[in-house]
Amino acid sequence: MSKLVEVEDRGAVRLIAINRPESRNAINTGVLVELRRAVRQALKADELRALVFTGRGGAFSGGADVKEWADKIKGIDPWPEHDWVEEAIQLVQEVHRFPKPTVAMMDGPAVGAGLDLALACDFRVVSEKARFICAYTRVGYPPDAGGSWLLPRLVGLENAKMFVYTGETWDAARAKATGMVTEVVPVEELEARAFALADKLASGPTVAQGLAKQLLENAHRRTFAEQLAEEQRFGKICAKTEDHAEGLRAANERRAPKFIGR
Repeated sequence: MSKLVEVEDRGAVRLIAINRPESRNAINTGVLVELRRAVRQALKADELRALVFTGRGGAFSGGADVKEWADKIKGIDPWPEHDWVEEAIQLVQEVHRFPKPTVAMMDGPAVGAGLDLALACDFRVVSEKARFICAYTRVGYPPDAGGSWLLPRLVGLENAKMFVYTGETWDAARAKATGMVTEVVPVEELEARAFALADKLASGPTVAQGLAKQLLENAHRRTFAEQLAEEQRFGKICAKTEDHAEGLRAANERRAPKFIGR
């Protein structure tokens, strides 16, 4: 794994960290490629049951590496082998549909595509220092890494329009009030709280969580009858899992279940 992205396993939880603190973890093409590789590797690791995304050095991510883009425009550097926008689109899709719980642990700024990456996660635990900026309209550009779809579902259409149109900065309190983030904690508690949530999620019934995620994310596309049919189909899948059997035993024995993720 490149030094641009660091990976660390903590039990059943894998930490994936952007490691460009000198640029506030700006996302260049290399970071995108490495993040996608890390997500694909995590997808193949059966022992993992949750992911935590973060950035090193006091920032989640300053967004797209504008210097890289500026150099391309001036002809200073050749265009990268991998197209930036296509890589960003693929990354947020892969994170958004990841079949196990995902948490963004955010300290400091989350800007543009960096914010879109966090929005693609299931949950966002942030410090009081966290700041959020759409940034696209600040450079005369529309959102291009999923934020236009993800953001309104969290904060509502009117709030999303205000945030995107103006390019204004939201602090942690406003982000929490609008529903953008899950929890705001003191800086010194951030890592402990984020991993406490990830550990809790990782101890759950992994297959059922992944199928529930699909149901919740796609419900708006279906009629009520279609959703009921999909619930029934997924229920038949879960009925064959060891976790479902354990859940029934635990309920019958009046104890907490011990799920194993399959």
